[in-house]
Amino acid sequence: MTSRFRSFFWLSLFIGVLLCLSAVSSPSQGLPVAAPQTVGMNAAKLNQIDALVADAIKDKKLPGAVVLVGHKGKIVFRKAYGNRSLVPTVEKMTVDTIFDLASLTKPIATATSIMILVEQGKLRLNDTIGMYIPDIDDPEAKKVTIQQLLTHTSGYRPDFDLGEKWTGRDGMLAALKKEKLRNPPGTRFVYSDIGFIVLGDIVFRITGRPLNLFAEETFLDPLTAKPTFVHGDTRFVDLKNPRKIFVHDRVITEGTNNTDYAPAENIRGQSNYLGSTFEGDAKTGDKILRGQVHDPTAFRMGGVAGHAGLFSTADDLARYCQMLLNGGTLVGKRVMSAQTVARMTAPIVVSETGDARGLGWDINTSFSSNRGELFPLGSFGHTGFTGTSVWIDRVSGTFVVFLSNRVHPDGKGDVTPVRAKVATVVASAIEDTPIEVYRLAESTYNSAIAAQVPRFRKFVAAANRPAATASAASPVASKMLAAPVLNGIDILERDKFKQLEGLKIGLVTNHTGRNLAGKQTIDILKEVPNVQLVSLFAPEHGIRGELDQAKIDDGKDEKTGLPIYSLYGETRRPKPEQLRDLDAIVYDIQDIGARFYTYTATLKNVLEEAAKAGKPVFILDRPNPINGNAVEGSLADEDKLSFIAAHTTPVRYGLTIGELGQMMNAERKIGADLRVIKMEGWTRAMWFDETGQTWVNPSPNMRSLTEATLYPGIGLLETTNVSVGRGTDTPFEIVGAPWLDGRKLAAFLNHRNIKGVRFVPVRFKPTTSVFKDEECSGINIIVTDRDSFNSVRTGFEIAAGLRKLYPSDWQVEKYARLLVNAEVLESVKRGDTPQMIDDAMRTKNEEFARRRALYLLYK
Repeated sequence: MTSRFRSFFWLSLFIGVLLCLSAVSSPSQGLPVAAPQTVGMNAAKLNQIDALVADAIKDKKLPGAVVLVGHKGKIVFRKAYGNRSLVPTVEKMTVDTIFDLASLTKPIATATSIMILVEQGKLRLNDTIGMYIPDIDDPEAKKVTIQQLLTHTSGYRPDFDLGEKWTGRDGMLAALKKEKLRNPPGTRFVYSDIGFIVLGDIVFRITGRPLNLFAEETFLDPLTAKPTFVHGDTRFVDLKNPRKIFVHDRVITEGTNNTDYAPAENIRGQSNYLGSTFEGDAKTGDKILRGQVHDPTAFRMGGVAGHAGLFSTADDLARYCQMLLNGGTLVGKRVMSAQTVARMTAPIVVSETGDARGLGWDINTSFSSNRGELFPLGSFGHTGFTGTSVWIDRVSGTFVVFLSNRVHPDGKGDVTPVRAKVATVVASAIEDTPIEVYRLAESTYNSAIAAQVPRFRKFVAAANRPAATASAASPVASKMLAAPVLNGIDILERDKFKQLEGLKIGLVTNHTGRNLAGKQTIDILKEVPNVQLVSLFAPEHGIRGELDQAKIDDGKDEKTGLPIYSLYGETRRPKPEQLRDLDAIVYDIQDIGARFYTYTATLKNVLEEAAKAGKPVFILDRPNPINGNAVEGSLADEDKLSFIAAHTTPVRYGLTIGELGQMMNAERKIGADLRVIKMEGWTRAMWFDETGQTWVNPSPNMRSLTEATLYPGIGLLETTNVSVGRGTDTPFEIVGAPWLDGRKLAAFLNHRNIKGVRFVPVRFKPTTSVFKDEECSGINIIVTDRDSFNSVRTGFEIAAGLRKLYPSDWQVEKYARLLVNAEVLESVKRGDTPQMIDDAMRTKNEEFARRRALYLLYK
């Protein structure tokens, strides 16, 4: 056996090393323990778990179990039940028993490794299998993406046919080479071990290290100098008979106690899964698997594979769960970025009925029984075949770890019902989370699913068309498989910055200015030897996009030492003395596509001051995130232009920032020497999620593409006496007020049958902004089909509803501030229908379409 396989057996070392972050010297470094009532949980209800597990043991559904509950960073319940071994001897279960986690390996080990490679820029979620494993026979399989593997929508069947005798990585690759897809990629959810086996091998191909060693060396060892447990090795004995399965002999490393592991069934029983058979001698067949992986495919592969092979304890898993709830950190140590945790656990629709998975995690599918009846939709978890599971609820800060060896001694146990019941009891014991928070969380989840389902259905329909017409008929599919869009900064990098060669430049940017790999434009330009970056200019919200205040002062960039001149302080324009020593100004900020988003006014001011100073302006172009085709809403009146209405455009103008800059420069007769560094790969119909780029919040309250989609219409309302969700987790997805009846308004709007959108009554309490700390009744706006959804028309519909239902309560005059169109304001005040308003705007909007056409840079 090669040395590479000698450490293939994963034990609790994996999670123990990963999350044992405290430097305290002690046998166990688990989370702190607290009495349930001290952290907002009902102890009496938690104690109901005892009877549930006892009944299941009595019914021979499992020999024993360990149940652990965490809440608000504390362990509030941890008990061992029954026995961990019945054959050949009876051994009592203990809370530190080490369990074969089976498929919990998928999210905890494999998905974590994959996402760390994504963080490192070594892998992208839309990379395909063919980029890493090119010798697969099926051409369609080569097109399967990393994300499709993580969400079980690859098209692969559940597992290899183990009736075919093979062993080791080479045997797996030979089987994979000839494996055919059963469904077009991305069209159907089929839980597949093959997909995660592929992911594990991709980690090996990228890093040159087996999956377990990559984990130890890359994100385990740096976190702690000493592992919690010692792991054992695994040795295989080839019986040299192709009809016989390979047999384990356990080699215990010094210091490891084999009895610490919960046993599984015997080798004969294990061999009967998935078409395999055992034909060895009786002594070997009767041997109980203990400290050896139960999964037959992982068994053949040496004890480690991307889908199974991880061993752990309840305490180790608790640390991992808490790390996720903390946004990627534990005890001051960062394991993953908060963005990675959010991305891993965000719902991704995987069926036409709205089933959802995360990246490696289960969220709401037929596999989600361990959520129980009460944890909210949007919580996440996973199960393992051997009787293990975790479930994690971000809303209440709670997790449930259920570990059993239900396959011991004869493989006939079943913990599905008891896991669900335990989760339900735990959720019912939570007393410190307001019901409104749960309602809002589920409403947010439902909104996200509703927005994705139509796109998924369109993709499935296109993918299932005959191949001869697929390329012409499925633009969504082709976009999903296309190369990512290159922004202006990426083009500069590719061209070795020849456009800026020899220039001293000032950079107008913020945290959204970054290349495809995520490196900020500030750092990129600072490092270019033939370009001298002299100064920085910051728009509203500051250079890092974190400030939400009326005035921002000048400052200094800590990393580069460069001065930062605020364009949202005592002046909103660059001063002549700030431009005097520059050769050019570079602008790189992500716009949102709505007229009252102030970054466009900053650009206009920069163009005007640069023209006066005789300095050229380079705009590094970026996508319009809500696509470049849709034009919606009324034009701004010329006499009402301001910093929140920079030019006479509709609310949603359907231009990139480079195109809008050209329009303002020409139509306002600014006369700046404007040069747009165009994108590559972007087309007008693209939404941001079709660009292959990473979403970065352009401002503190613009946290998702859904919110950007709603913003042009819903944002218009926020200067009136309603809350649009600032101070909540879903800004611009909700509208409400203390004086408003959400059920009444939702019914009114749903009766209007507005295209692409539905409305759900909600209650919420903003923590900041309008109606701070006041309970509001209102509506959650759910986009059901973004291609037919008109954001500004929806905003007008809501305004019309408020005017009709609450003529005395709603302060319609304040609607003028962002609307900046006197004619439309009068229409709303009169009670004109939204269709009448659209008709009145048509002539001016048609004229804008002709103006706009002169400045389009992309098709």
